[in-house]
Amino acid sequence: MDQAASQRGGFEPIPAETEELAARLIEAAFRVHRGTGPGLLESVYQACMCYELDQEKLPYEHEVDLPVEYHGVRLRAGLRLDIWAGRQVILELKAVDKVLPIHKAQLLTYMKLTGCRIGFIINFNVPRLKDGIVRMVR
Repeated sequence: MDQAASQRGGFEPIPAETEELAARLIEAAFRVHRGTGPGLLESVYQACMCYELDQEKLPYEHEVDLPVEYHGVRLRAGLRLDIWAGRQVILELKAVDKVLPIHKAQLLTYMKLTGCRIGFIINFNVPRLKDGIVRMVR
């Protein structure tokens, strides 16, 4: 780790390819929101996002079970990533009135467990999608 990374809290800069993937994911979310608008179930937005990612030929997994390690034992604790793009960026999709601190804590936990540096909460239940996007970096 270089000295500058050490001063930033120990993290290297996020690779350009990861940033590019993140930008393409957000573009896909905007296309979904333009095509559907707010007011649908999270599962509908997830299906639409997967369709968009397939169209763009972006690597992703959806509904990924995430085990928790507790006292050296891997436990299936019901954690599930909505979309894990290229094993680099996590998308936590929501269709809620408001993004709450618990949603942010959930995403941070997923990022820690996977080692991902970038994650997004994308709340589709807003008139303007830009108001429903929360980017988190660790």
